[in-house]
Amino acid sequence: MTVETGKAAPNFTLENQEGENVSLSSFKGKHVVIYFYPKDMTPGCTTEACDFRDQHESFQDLDAVIIGVSPDPVDRHQKFIDKHELPFLLLADVDHKVAEEYGVWKLKKNFGKEYYGIERSTFIIDKEGILQKEYRKVSVKGHVEDALTFIRESVL
Repeated sequence: MTVETGKAAPNFTLENQEGENVSLSSFKGKHVVIYFYPKDMTPGCTTEACDFRDQHESFQDLDAVIIGVSPDPVDRHQKFIDKHELPFLLLADVDHKVAEEYGVWKLKKNFGKEYYGIERSTFIIDKEGILQKEYRKVSVKGHVEDALTFIRESVL
């Protein structure tokens, strides 16, 4: 299954930072912002997470939930949350099945080495579970504000 704007977002269940199972379907009735990111504690991912943290109340005011997803394990997510006081869920996609389903598990190149990893991407899902917007190959700077603006102007 692949994701497609205007269609139902693929449901999934992953463990959160506390080891509890969380399903996308449990957020029906709220807007959901799912952002896939490569790795906890790295500079770009920390900036992105802190930008979402800083705008968390604005998203809440729009009845939107923020969920971060990476291949990091549960305990690393908890350290990341504690260190940066992140007020939203981080889900552990250790086997990258959800990333593959959303088409964000990609072959990457860095300093001549090839490896698979997350392509930074964000998906905005409406209250009925329909994918309204996808951002792929995200540049961190200004991205959170773009997502917030989209929800304000398009989804409400």
